[in-house]
This record gives sequence, C-alpha cells and structure tokens, in this order.
Amino acid sequence: MLRNVLTSPGVARVFAASLVGRLPAATVELLLVLRVRELGGSYAAGGIAAGACALGLAVGAPIVGRAVDARGQTRVLALCTAIAATALAALALVPAGTPLAAVVALAGLAGAAHPPLSACMRALWPRLVADRSAQHAAYALESVALELVFVVGPAVVAGVVAARSPALALGLCAALLAGGTAAFAADRASRSWAPAANRPGDAAGALASRGLRTLLAVLLCLGMSFGAIEVSVVAFCGEHGAESAAGLFLAAWGAASMVGGLVAARRGSTDQPIARLLALLAALAGADLLVVAAPVPAALVVAMVLAGVPIAPLFALVYQLAGDVAREGTATEAFTWLTTGIGVGLACGSTAAGALAQHAGPHAGFAFASAAICAGALVVARAGAAALQPVHAAA
Repeated sequence: MLRNVLTSPGVARVFAASLVGRLPAATVELLLVLRVRELGGSYAAGGIAAGACALGLAVGAPIVGRAVDARGQTRVLALCTAIAATALAALALVPAGTPLAAVVALAGLAGAAHPPLSACMRALWPRLVADRSAQHAAYALESVALELVFVVGPAVVAGVVAARSPALALGLCAALLAGGTAAFAADRASRSWAPAANRPGDAAGALASRGLRTLLAVLLCLGMSFGAIEVSVVAFCGEHGAESAAGLFLAAWGAASMVGGLVAARRGSTDQPIARLLALLAALAGADLLVVAAPVPAALVVAMVLAGVPIAPLFALVYQLAGDVAREGTATEAFTWLTTGIGVGLACGSTAAGALAQHAGPHAGFAFASAAICAGALVVARAGAAALQPVHAAA
C-alpha cells in the first residue's frame, strides 16, 4: 500500500517539496534562542523570542488556512513564504545590540506568516490518491515523515550548521522554506487545487463542525501529554545523573513512532475508525503508565519505545478523520486548527510538567501525561461515533 501511494502520479515530487519546506519548522524556535544568545541576549530573552514565534504560528495558522480555502494554495503560499522567509533572513542579519522588541516582532511575524505546508499537503491527499485505504496509508506516511523532519531538522540545521553560526542556520532555514514552498506551490497538484464553489462564509468556518472540535480537543490532550513527557524525561535523566541522555530517550521515542507509522501505512484503513482511535488512545495511555512506573533509565527507554509506537498511527487516523468531518471548503483551515491545538497543548503540558517535576519529581509529570491521554479518550467516548461521521456540508 505504501508503494502504491509513493508511485501514484505526481505524489513523490510534491511530497518531497513539502518536506523540504517543512524542515525549518522543526528547528526555528531553538535557533531563535541560540541567535539571541549570539546577539548578546540571555536565555530568558531567547525564550521570549521563541515563544513569540510559537504564539504567532498558533494564532496565524487557522487564519492563513482559511485564506487558502478561499483563494487557493498558490497565491497564499507565495505571500506567506515571502513574508516568513524575509523575517527569518532579517533575524539572521540583525546586528548585535538590536532591541529585543525588534527581534520578538520579527519572530512573531515569521511564525504568523509561516506557510501551512502540512495542512496544504493533507488537503491534497484525497485528490492524489482516490482509494480510501491508500489515503490512510498517505496520512500514515505524513506522520512518519514529520517524525523524520523533527529528527533531521534539529540534528542537521541546529546541531551542525548552528554550531558554526546561528545566524547562518537561520539563513539556511529561510532558503529551505522559500525553496521547498516554491517547488510545492509550482507543482501541478498544488496549482490545480481550487476553492470549493459552496464554501461556507460564516465566521465559525471549520470550527462549526462538531467532529473537528472533538478532534481539536483530542490533539490538545495529546499535545499536553507530549509536552509533559519531553520535560519530564529531561528531569528524570537529571535526577539519575545523565541529563545529556535525554535526547537519546526522545530519539528512541520518535523512532518507535516512525516504525508504528510504517506499520499503519502497510496495514491500511479500517471500517471502524472510532474503535481504532479509542484503541490507540488506550494503548498510548497504558504505555505511558509504564513510563510512570519506570524506576531506572534502562526501564524508561523500554517504556518510551512502547509509548512511541502508537503515536504516528494515531495521528494518521486523526488526519483522515479530520478530512472526513471538515465542512466542505474548509479542509485546509481544519488541518491548521489541529496544528494550533497540539501547539497549545505542548505549551500547557510543558508548563505543567515543569512545575510538577520541580515539586513532586519527574514521575508526577509522566502521570500527568498519561492522564491527558485518558482525557482525550474520554472526549472521543463522550462525543460518540455520530460526531465523527463524514460530512459533506455544514455540520
């Protein structure tokens, strides 16, 4: 099934372009911290700049997504890329002594204008692969590729290039964003994507769909869980005198997710997506309980691998369901709302786990992560299958 997706006409080219354009998203916030330090600022000031970028993305993504649904991909992507790439280039070129307010403004602009390549690619999949099972494999491939992007991006751009110069790394991000997005927007699949003739014009937009609101709540819970785990792993490793090993634990977590995504891509879709969604959430919550119980680093890495396996399949299913429940003409906005949901969740989970780790230890943060997944499962169970049925008009 995975081969069928990748060999479908036009898929490999546009998908590869989207991945190149998405590489900067995995590393820009880290680079902003490093760049502010290079300019003579503090870590706290760098955190403010990174937070401004994240906030800009969370707020701007649904607005940009709605613009794509109204005007098509090509023009909106071109405008967003010009603004975001220029802001990143300016951040790479500003001299030492630049006021923090200017840096923060540029960072916020780069985040708010960031081209929604992930959402645009997901909106294209139903047109690129018509078979339902192949679409599920495509969304699973998306999840695997994003895991890869979030491994390669920080490792190469932040780990290698930024070691020489954070400014150079930001410049590289601007070039990757511009080049990848230009190639994507110039592709026939993207250029031929047109707004729906009967796109709803009310203020609610994609959020009028009860199914999308349900999935948004689920991703908020997932984001809280992931943010809590990332912070708690660092605290756990520090507690055991191996703080530098945190990256390896998180890498094992991500690698396991990629394996799970590949398995999901080969397996195809299911006739009972809601049951599978609940099963994946239950598996993730159970694996997180193993993380909570891990007494030593060796046990934690095993638990992290088990906890990673359901993640990419879970996202693949959420993406497919989001496409099903989105109101006609709001697909891109719907996918950007999911990005906002998980981003807000990550921020909340990181904050909560930091406080818990400080006062009750890292295992309290892990417990919070498992509880967040349980909350997501409860959201799905309470909404019921009716809320996540495919729709083709206003919800």
